[in-house]
Amino acid sequence: VQLVESGGDLVQPGGSLRLSCVASGFTLGYYAIGWFRQAPGKKREGVSYIVTDDETTYYADSVKGRFTISRDKYNDRVYLPMDNLEPEDKTVYCCAAAGPHCESITLQEDAFDYWGAGTQVTVSS
Repeated sequence: VQLVESGGDLVQPGGSLRLSCVASGFTLGYYAIGWFRQAPGKKREGVSYIVTDDETTYYADSVKGRFTISRDKYNDRVYLPMDNLEPEDKTVYCCAAAGPHCESITLQEDAFDYWGAGTQVTVSS
């Protein structure tokens, strides 16, 4: 069972990236997926989640209006497009899975069962 993130890169302020989360060993579509980020020396921050069934989404205030979480059911992936990136967004982003069949969740670390290693996002001019 493994989660793998990709899509992190170096981008200028105001730029965009799309992070991707894929799973091996289980079907991602059956799980609630959360995105977290953790800068060095700081507490891990929950950024966004999408649940199963009605696919309700949630965003932290710090990213609301700039990030969008979505599922690609055909390819069994979850994406996190990020627009208007700010230097404060620079950090490692991880996806996490909870479930299966999780219709309600919060962005608490202990609510998630599986974690990826993360992908680095750098925002700098």
